[in-house]
Amino acid sequence: MSVRQAVCRSGFVAGFLLALSNVSVAAAPVGETAIFTGLDKITARITRLEVPIGERVQFGTLEILADSCNKRPPTETPETTAFVEVFDIGKTLADELQDKDSAAPISPRPPERLFSGWMFASSPGLNAVEHPVYDVWLIDCKMAAPAASEPPASTE
Repeated sequence: MSVRQAVCRSGFVAGFLLALSNVSVAAAPVGETAIFTGLDKITARITRLEVPIGERVQFGTLEILADSCNKRPPTETPETTAFVEVFDIGKTLADELQDKDSAAPISPRPPERLFSGWMFASSPGLNAVEHPVYDVWLIDCKMAAPAASEPPASTE
């Protein structure tokens, strides 16, 4: 390939990419609340957790943060996904024993990140939270209500 052909080809590719960047793509609907099921393995209690996007919700010693939640429209294959971070904020048994033995309180340990990644409602075992006491999995995503358009003003 000659230098001239390479320059023409790279110019074509750059123009094509520029044209693609100007195409508006319809954004996927974004949810406002991720819905999880939490299982306490000690008590066998199942809890429904509604986690607003960007906020933290505590479940036992776990803290759950949903950064994003998406749900496919009904016309496509059903799938709900969420980007989730799960932290263990609880004290260890050693910390609790040290609190009892010492007069001065110890500083709390920083939260331990247990999970950071995408969860899929259709495959709860694919990316699971691994914790000896708790299980957490995604079940649904509450979508934002479509913006209601205002009726036209009457001209009387």
